[in-house]
Amino acid sequence: MKPYLLVDFGSTYTKLTAVDLENEYIIGTSKAPTTVETNVLDGYDVAFKRLMHDHPEIKEISGISACSSAAGGLKMAAIGLVEELTVEAAKRACLGAGAIVKIVFSHHMTKREAIKLKEANIDIVLLAGGTDGGNKECIIHNAKKLVDIEIDVPVIIAGNKDANDEIEEIFEESNIEYYIVENVMPKLKKLNVKEAKHIIRKIFIEKIIEAKGIKKAEVKIGEIIMPTPEAVLLASELLSKGYEDQEGYGELMIVDIGGATTDVHTIGEGFPKRTEVILKGLQEPFAKRTVEGDLGMRYSANALLSLVSNYEFKKYFEADDNCDHDIRKSLDRRATNVDFIPLTKDEEEFDKAIAKICCDVSISRHVGHVEVVSTPLGNMYYQTGKDLSDIKYVIGTGGVLINHQDAKKILKQVNKKSDKLLELRPNNPSILIDRSYILASMGLLSQKYPRIALKLMKQYLL
Repeated sequence: MKPYLLVDFGSTYTKLTAVDLENEYIIGTSKAPTTVETNVLDGYDVAFKRLMHDHPEIKEISGISACSSAAGGLKMAAIGLVEELTVEAAKRACLGAGAIVKIVFSHHMTKREAIKLKEANIDIVLLAGGTDGGNKECIIHNAKKLVDIEIDVPVIIAGNKDANDEIEEIFEESNIEYYIVENVMPKLKKLNVKEAKHIIRKIFIEKIIEAKGIKKAEVKIGEIIMPTPEAVLLASELLSKGYEDQEGYGELMIVDIGGATTDVHTIGEGFPKRTEVILKGLQEPFAKRTVEGDLGMRYSANALLSLVSNYEFKKYFEADDNCDHDIRKSLDRRATNVDFIPLTKDEEEFDKAIAKICCDVSISRHVGHVEVVSTPLGNMYYQTGKDLSDIKYVIGTGGVLINHQDAKKILKQVNKKSDKLLELRPNNPSILIDRSYILASMGLLSQKYPRIALKLMKQYLL
């Protein structure tokens, strides 16, 4: 036996997965509440003791890898020129690196916006704007604003390369930590986020986990190598593409419904499936992630009624369900008591309705759309975003999907709908559930042992 330990310091729970590298199977998993408020190692120690108690066959750990979304995860601000282009490119770089985008500004930052940014609880600023050879005045203006307010977090500059020399002079006269990388949109509608993502991860490892008090865990477990959402994205990409002689699953989607957010990951090109459809807008990443901060089971539950009416909310209950709830009161109860656990069938059904809304609305925001435009030559069809109609697999993760007996019914919300025909949703994919909560762990494992990680995902995603 050659046990390898994979650790996810989550916002709520610290989760451990032990893998036998020699015999290629998961020995066991355990979890305990994350204790970032005191010492993050307290929760880890509890989970580790549970794991060792349940699996006395583990005598010695051969290695450890870890990821983290504790203390609110990695929070970023994205600043660019045009909202639909360089701002969107900056957001995608942040999201692809496993961050939550808390603040977005376009065009010239005002003094009020700059102050809001300074006061916000963020970890990194990504400053973009202009294609190479294009507008450089805006990104220079925004760089000066960041220096004026003496922003106290690292700044990544990823805009028009023609502005870099002047921007460097601006930042050199300040005490701000800054990094200049390749433009996230060097040509119109063309994404280039690889270098920006690399620097985001570098800052996360070197600076942010220390600031959040998580770095003390490295004494015991070694380096925390990435944010948890990035680990999930890496796992999904491996499962989609395969590795060497092991085939992957092809285009797939992962839906992660959490207490505060709903994350959707998709792997696939998403090009138009019909010859008469013309693709428009910013290039989509092959591995795409979106985060919906107003869609969650607990922390953001009371935001749901700003998205759906009482009447619409009740439609997410099944026909034979008794929906006599005071909906706002039930949502507020969950938002103010984030540890709330449903104890009755009625409460479980209410949670299921919340989960259905989180799933349905997040998919509407993630998938591409078709726009029909009438012209003298007839109708023209324009696609914005990804066509995900041929997605083969949808994988569900997150507490409600892992623990609810009707998880498949919740995930059926991803399917194409008669009242949303212009949304390019999956037609009728197969549904898998991450019952053992292993996706983040397999993303970690894939960095050193991709073949084993792929094999285990195929075995344990049910």
